[in-house]
Amino acid sequence: MTPSAESHFCARIMDRRDVSEDLCVLRINPGGPLAYRAGQYITLGMERAGVRTERAYSIASSPYEDALEVFVELVPRGSLTPSLFQLSPGDNLLCRKIAKGRFTFDFHSGRSNHLLISTVTGIAPFVSYVRTLYRDWHNGGASVIGNHKLFCLQGASRAFEFGYREELERYSSELPWFKYVATVSRPWEDPEWRGERGRVDDLLRKYTDKWELQGETTTAYLCGHPTMIENSRGTLKRAGWKKEAILEEAYYQATIKEAEARA
Repeated sequence: MTPSAESHFCARIMDRRDVSEDLCVLRINPGGPLAYRAGQYITLGMERAGVRTERAYSIASSPYEDALEVFVELVPRGSLTPSLFQLSPGDNLLCRKIAKGRFTFDFHSGRSNHLLISTVTGIAPFVSYVRTLYRDWHNGGASVIGNHKLFCLQGASRAFEFGYREELERYSSELPWFKYVATVSRPWEDPEWRGERGRVDDLLRKYTDKWELQGETTTAYLCGHPTMIENSRGTLKRAGWKKEAILEEAYYQATIKEAEARA
């Protein structure tokens, strides 16, 4: 695997954590200095038989960390993830030298509440936000965060798909400025689950009311399944959120069949 020296690093898998059969967390040595902001994405790739395939992945790690971390979902017929899922620590892959994306934390609008809504791997940029803000808060005191508060609602079909639930619940119990709720949409397949039930977009209005969030003072961040994003956007707009107060990061385009499956 020989990357273009101008555009790519030869990265290396440092660690792999399998969340389920089709979900894993990869920690990666990018192979060189790579600056990024919490909420941005990197482009990873592999080369097979002279054909290079690349895809963008949101970064779950904080810029304070040495390694990059990504939360990957296997797409069985995908062009890249089947190959990524064959990698083990020590294996190489390509990493573009520049991180991109504008799905970054809103410190500038004057809105001090931040509503983070995600499905499964869409939690990745929010993990980066919280890890980064936690480090700032821990090192600089409460004045670093000011009056900013984060409220995170994450949905999945089953509880084992929450790759960062324990970490986020720990932050939620420790930090005065962060709340986290996970919800399962197929509880009949997960009888031991004792948490919230239902699709994340169906519970959105319940939690905006519970947390007393309003569009004038809250930035909403929608990340993950495009149907969830569409439904959540509609709920928020009906509740008074303006377009500029809703940030979106859709991971792929939903097909008609997928949309019908969620109906």
